[in-house]
Amino acid sequence: MTIMSFLDQELEKDLLRFTLAGSVDDGKSTLIGRLLHDAQGVYEDQVASIRQATAKRGGGENEIDFALLTDGLKAEREQGITIDVAYRYFATAKRKFIIADTPGHVQYTRNMATGASTANLAIILIDASLGVLTQSRRHGFIASLLGINHIIVAVNKMDLVDYDEQVFDRIKKDYTDFVARVAMRDLTFIPVSALKGDNVVERSDLMPWYQGAPLLEQLESVHIASDRNLVDLRFPVQFVQRPNADFRGYAGTVASGVVRVGDEVMALPSRQKTRVKSIVTFDGELEQAFSGQAVTVTLEDEIDLSRGEMLIHPNNRPREQQRLETMLVWMSEKPAVKGVQCMVQHTSRIVPCRLTDVKYVMDMDTLHRKTEQTLQLNDIARVVLDVNRPLFVDSYEKNRNTGALILIDRLTNETIAAGMIIEREPAKHPEGIVKVDVKARNLTTHRGEVTTAQRQELLKQKGAVIWLTGLSGCGKSSLAFALEKRLIQDGHLAYVLDGDNVRQGLNADLGFSPEDRAENIRRIGETSALMADLGAITIAAFISPYRSDRDQARLAAPEGGFFEIHLDVSLAECERRDPKGLYRKARAGEIPDFTGIDAPYEAPENPELVLPAEEITVEEEVDRVIALLRKHGVLLD
Repeated sequence: MTIMSFLDQELEKDLLRFTLAGSVDDGKSTLIGRLLHDAQGVYEDQVASIRQATAKRGGGENEIDFALLTDGLKAEREQGITIDVAYRYFATAKRKFIIADTPGHVQYTRNMATGASTANLAIILIDASLGVLTQSRRHGFIASLLGINHIIVAVNKMDLVDYDEQVFDRIKKDYTDFVARVAMRDLTFIPVSALKGDNVVERSDLMPWYQGAPLLEQLESVHIASDRNLVDLRFPVQFVQRPNADFRGYAGTVASGVVRVGDEVMALPSRQKTRVKSIVTFDGELEQAFSGQAVTVTLEDEIDLSRGEMLIHPNNRPREQQRLETMLVWMSEKPAVKGVQCMVQHTSRIVPCRLTDVKYVMDMDTLHRKTEQTLQLNDIARVVLDVNRPLFVDSYEKNRNTGALILIDRLTNETIAAGMIIEREPAKHPEGIVKVDVKARNLTTHRGEVTTAQRQELLKQKGAVIWLTGLSGCGKSSLAFALEKRLIQDGHLAYVLDGDNVRQGLNADLGFSPEDRAENIRRIGETSALMADLGAITIAAFISPYRSDRDQARLAAPEGGFFEIHLDVSLAECERRDPKGLYRKARAGEIPDFTGIDAPYEAPENPELVLPAEEITVEEEVDRVIALLRKHGVLLD
């Protein structure tokens, strides 16, 4: 083979970027060192140097401490830990690799997120003698958030547990149970011993019960070609090249999709359209460029386009948003509170922003959602960001490049958080109430000749909305129907709205995403307001976990005609009752985002009535609600 044919063969190999993460002393550096050594990815002089360093640390003459191959910092070698992200390159006959060796200490979790941000695959290392730790769960959750499609869980130090299959199976079950509610498409478990080399490059004879491929074979064979987004063209401009009066080019990296010479493209935010004249690189012109390639694009027309702006295909546009809902990994030792101001970098654009809301913080042990308002170092939280100028974004699940952002401290220029954009957040009123855009502006309200007072006199009541809120199983429906029956018996017009009747008709088109749930409550609030205008007493029985959604319903109702009633029942009691078996299914991971289990419930702050539903009967609850309505003049007998 000639040198040129060898180089051509090397260029044709695809590149796999993978990250290796685990808890402290799980053996990450040792595994990478063993992988590099056994795959012949280190030079002989490096091996000789490591042998000498091993001997100085008390090792035998021919022993090798493989961790020393990767722990390059002096502080790392002194402490025997990994501190910074270390990138290593090696190649085999089938593929080229770049490894991101990330720290295991909790305080360096931000480095793990950095190393994993560009990875195609993640190896999560678990010490067989310790089992699944919180940090192992945290790394798996971050990997899933970052959209890494391929996860290998390497159970290391099998030599310390006598290569026991039962130990491996127990860890496999524990971790599988944990990730059951996390989006992991391709999950593989491999028992290894980095120190001894078992199942790293060659299959181990000491674990005949494991029938899968060793680690290196898995890395060589995993399919990553389909992981890139080649559909949605997103070309953020990094700078404008103007070497002379005859040339104007727009340089950048194709974030996703494919751009071809002759393509019609649109510039954002100006929305001017033109066509691609040429695609220029250092090595010459191309007919097309795709995701990951750095190129300079020239256009047929002179249009308004500069750094931070974007080229797209006109019929495939990103969302234009100033309010972003994101999953955020907080990376600063300084805690974040609602209202903190910083800069957001999205593709090549940097704009001021403000953290306006913290929806919840993830508990890494249980994947439950905690209603916290302060973010600490390494917290993973769902937050809302308001940016000063619109950004052109996609959800991270759809596009890793235009769905990612980082937050930067305005004073120190420190990266303080990394975020993944999720579904669109409805616009909100400054007081936190969801504001719905009215699409038809030329509307005029027409009132008939029948007045509200005439309806009240006819029905002997004022229209009102009784909003029952509380956890699933607290007794909302039981109270709603008992209250309706009492009101009808007393000669008053009342009607119950609950999930069973609105989800089968009015809201049959809605799913159960946070956005759809907010729309579900909005429609119920508007419907209740119309029925109250009729003069009816509407009894709405819904969990409605977010205060902002309930505030929106209050805003829609007639003034003074909205009564928020909280059925205050503990989560333990609701689980004990569990009339529909929903808590059991939620605990088993069959129902995601279930309020009280892995989604928050925001109890009312100033309700018109709180019912201690664990202590009183339904009949007593009805009596108290009737008394409330009489006190406020709703019932006019």
